[in-house]
Amino acid sequence: MKDVFRWYSPKVEQEVQLVRWGHMGTPVLLFPTAGGDAEEIERFHLIRVLQPLLEAGRIKVYSTDSVAGKAWFSGEHSAEYCSRLQNCFDALVYEEISPIIRKDCRSDDIEIITAGASIGAFNAVATLCRHPDIYKLAIAMSGTFDLSKYLEGRFNLDFYFSSPLHYLPDLEGPQLDRLRTRLVLLPTGEGNYEDIGESWRVAQVLGAKGIPNRVDSWGANYHHDWVTWREMLPKYLAEYA
Repeated sequence: MKDVFRWYSPKVEQEVQLVRWGHMGTPVLLFPTAGGDAEEIERFHLIRVLQPLLEAGRIKVYSTDSVAGKAWFSGEHSAEYCSRLQNCFDALVYEEISPIIRKDCRSDDIEIITAGASIGAFNAVATLCRHPDIYKLAIAMSGTFDLSKYLEGRFNLDFYFSSPLHYLPDLEGPQLDRLRTRLVLLPTGEGNYEDIGESWRVAQVLGAKGIPNRVDSWGANYHHDWVTWREMLPKYLAEYA
């Protein structure tokens, strides 16, 4: 079962879409890679390998377009614009997409898993860390977590509040208390184009604040590509969904 939701979002000032696969089960918001759209995960066969879990009613998978990721990696926009859009994308996820998912699941309080690879891993962790009231687990595969290299020296508050590496060290209060009941999984290969150091860095920041997390190295035979993620994601969802 596949459904597509489309609407104009005032948060990001463009038309967005949310695609859903499955009919029941734990909702999983699966973010695409940097330039991907909502159906990227289907084209690269992630939905195919998740089919046993979908057919068993264990999970429902949702995906949306990489709105901010496209801007960061296009090289066409200023650091200030990309940072602001990243913050607006977070508002889109929390204020528009999350309610749609809960309504579709016919539950006002169901908790959602986030997942993604590369820049999708960044969005998975960022969404969980900012909104632990709705999101309970992040599966962040082969993550790219430090986007400050795209700032060209122009650090700004929009970027600070959208980047877990930068705002988490200062976080206190109820949001942190709730985060300490959540879990961040950081599986990564150590093959071509992988950088396990990125995962260890975010794990160190999370751990310093008492937020449960785990880095899983899959070794040098696993590279930064869809073959790796097609093996990783079904394993973790089968265990935690």
